[in-house]
Amino acid sequence: MPDFEWSAVGANGKVTKGSTNAASSAMVLKRLREQGLTPLDVREASASGAKSAVSGAAGGARKKSTNKAKVNAADVLSLTSELAIMLKAGLALDNALRVLIDMSYKPSVTVLLTDILEKVKSGTPLSKALANHPQLFSDFYVNMIRSGEISGQMSNVMARLVEHMERVRSLRESVISAAIYPAILLGVAVLSLVAMLGFVVPQFEKLFNDMGDALPVPTRVVMNIGKVFQHYGWFIVIGAALVIWLIFKWLKTPGGRQWWQSVVLRMPLVGTLSRKYEMTLFSRSLGTLLGNGVPLLTALHISTQTVTNILLRKPLETMAPKVKEGGKVADAAIGAGVFEPLAINLLRVGEETGRIGPMTLELANILNREVEVGIKRTLTLVEPVLILVLGILIAAIIVSILMGILSVNDLAG
Repeated sequence: MPDFEWSAVGANGKVTKGSTNAASSAMVLKRLREQGLTPLDVREASASGAKSAVSGAAGGARKKSTNKAKVNAADVLSLTSELAIMLKAGLALDNALRVLIDMSYKPSVTVLLTDILEKVKSGTPLSKALANHPQLFSDFYVNMIRSGEISGQMSNVMARLVEHMERVRSLRESVISAAIYPAILLGVAVLSLVAMLGFVVPQFEKLFNDMGDALPVPTRVVMNIGKVFQHYGWFIVIGAALVIWLIFKWLKTPGGRQWWQSVVLRMPLVGTLSRKYEMTLFSRSLGTLLGNGVPLLTALHISTQTVTNILLRKPLETMAPKVKEGGKVADAAIGAGVFEPLAINLLRVGEETGRIGPMTLELANILNREVEVGIKRTLTLVEPVLILVLGILIAAIIVSILMGILSVNDLAG
């Protein structure tokens, strides 16, 4: 049986290392848990050195690096997941943070955790310590932690928070992944047209030089475009890049962002998917917050801030004041005018049964499935359309050249 080197954390927060002879890494993990230890990493020992076989339940030790990059959303998710597991294993919060610091190989993460640990040791609640880093921990995140502190169910709350973050990340990644192939296809189409007009078409210039006005109109148009690309190609590329850069810069301004978001909402298919995507974020955030004891008004306010589209966020902001005045959530949702009948009915049922949280989570699951299906259906339409348009444009260039060649042959005859 092979030897396995392992590291695990005990209830006192200390990291223990050792080696065990076992049939598999799964057997090592089982033995460590039976001893009351939380596995961090299990590696199979070999003559050439220890190679990683299986990461422990806490997410495994990170690969050592000198990465000086800033803390990102993936780091926050990883830290939250590891902290939830350690708290569930019975570690005190400060001990769990020390273990995370020892496990961290990213300087920016180490600095962040050290700052949080120092504040916690001085008596500051974890939620308040996290609130000092708003760029990493949103109001939603902080309020979830605060609800765990109040209820005394920190490990359970963090586990739900991890589940929420993973679902949101999965949804966003599915949207981004779906857009990659059409973007690549569009890029290939543009490069193909530039290659045809800048390199292929000019090769026929000498053949058509003496034809003058005798050339067919389509051939003259294509040849002139080819000359422009041949003589001013770099200026066109630089100019196009500058225009694109200016457009993206403008779209980052409040006015540009609002204009683009309004355009997206008016697009066929894409507009509907965008609306459902935003409502998924709102519903999942609201359901998660309510399920962890956050007051309804606070949950409505925080969930509204998770919506990225300003045109959808503004009507949602009217819900909390109406509920505060004594109105029902379902009636406030109707007044917002951004919810579909299914969402209204689920909210009404949730109010009548006292289960608004579970109903909004169910709504989020339904909308999530609809978004994924809608993306697949949209792609089945976008991909052939792009291919068809590219084929038509290239065919038009080829046909125009063939028309010019036939005209030369007719004159020669």
